[in-house]
Amino acid sequence: MVYPATNQQTHQDAGLAWYVVHTRSRHETKVQSGLEARGLEVFLPRITLRSRRRDRFQLLSAPLFPGYLFVRTDLSPWAYDGIIRHQGVVRILGSKDRCVPVAPETVASIQSILESGRSFYPWPRLLPGRRVRVVAGPLCGAIGTIRRRKPGKCRLVVGVELLGRSVAVDLEEECVEPLS
Repeated sequence: MVYPATNQQTHQDAGLAWYVVHTRSRHETKVQSGLEARGLEVFLPRITLRSRRRDRFQLLSAPLFPGYLFVRTDLSPWAYDGIIRHQGVVRILGSKDRCVPVAPETVASIQSILESGRSFYPWPRLLPGRRVRVVAGPLCGAIGTIRRRKPGKCRLVVGVELLGRSVAVDLEEECVEPLS
């Protein structure tokens, strides 16, 4: 039986989930390239920072969540062993004796923020607020928590609860609707 491309993609991805991998300090890029060489899908969100160097300013590309990256896998014993034994990997985040996957909407929302071209910045922590979905603009479909900032504007915060970290972007208030 032949399935349409979307169904084949769904069947192939049925067992895959995103997991957060904790790395040694400043080993994110090495771990990313090593895991990609093993055929795993790795997502390392990066941010461009302005850094002062003696007599000039430089733009540096740094991980958005230092010490962490996302890996999409079925986390079979073979895959778990291959990830955890990789040089620079500390652990896969989870609770006590099992790894906990990250909601796919969270990773998709972070990816859409990075691809949108809007300015974004790390947010210190996820504060309680209204859960919303972006309905217009380049971030359409992103899900997060809204924080008011100015009249007519709002700040969308997408948090990875497992990490305890978040990323924020400013939007027009008309671009979001409450999640039910």
